[in-house]
Amino acid sequence: MSRPEHIAPPELFYGETEAKKYTGNSRIAAIQAEMTLRAVELLNLEEDGPYYLLDIGCGSGLSGEILDEDGHIWAGMDIAPSMLDIAAEKDVEGDLFLQDIGQGMGFRPGTFDGAISVSVLQWLCNADKAENKPRYRLQQFFSTLFMSLQRGARAVFQFYPENDSQVDMIMGIAMKCGFTGGLVVDYPNSKKARKFYLCLFAGQTAPGQKQELPRGLDSIDQRNDSVAYTDARIQNQRRGKKTRKPVKDTASWILHKKELSRKRGKEGIPLDSKYTGRKRKPRF
Repeated sequence: MSRPEHIAPPELFYGETEAKKYTGNSRIAAIQAEMTLRAVELLNLEEDGPYYLLDIGCGSGLSGEILDEDGHIWAGMDIAPSMLDIAAEKDVEGDLFLQDIGQGMGFRPGTFDGAISVSVLQWLCNADKAENKPRYRLQQFFSTLFMSLQRGARAVFQFYPENDSQVDMIMGIAMKCGFTGGLVVDYPNSKKARKFYLCLFAGQTAPGQKQELPRGLDSIDQRNDSVAYTDARIQNQRRGKKTRKPVKDTASWILHKKELSRKRGKEGIPLDSKYTGRKRKPRF
């Protein structure tokens, strides 16, 4: 079976039809939920959140829904307009950006407390256009990502490497851009369940303290020892259960949106009052 990145560039491969098919597939949603939960676990965040996280290759917001459940604030970026259209239609909580990560990112230094990415990194290694040089695109991506993260923050990438040379290229360029860390492999002895996570550290949390690379999971049973990997959460994702959100345009929905905007540092947010969301009588 051909790898998707060998068929067409991501913005073309995930057109309107493929984007809807991908988002509506319950099996894909379940796998995406598991890998997102594992990526968040590898971020090793303290419990005094919420944190501001970057979802790289956010697609239609499947990973963002996991971040919502954990109470985090997030921003997502993707190169496929059709994917972002679906995310916007679902009214996801995160801010959405149409962006080719291979061209770098323009966020302010230290903007994010961490970053996750699911099934995206391998696309940067594909020279699908004459001007797309994998080494240059990886350099642009990792250098700007490093600047965008708080010192000591982590970036975790679940990806599907094509071969060992590809892994060496990705890790080598990431290290040249200032990151430390390495590769975490879950279920290395299972061809079907094996998952690769590139766990990168943007410096150290404190002078003289070295972050240790997490260990990969050796068996499915180990997953039950993880708070982020509870069976109930995964089953809820498979059944399509989500955190209940306020109905759009109601008072609670407006208050929720205003609170999110304040947490994101936006200015000019109107003060709350007893009139917020009040239905007005039609004017004749």
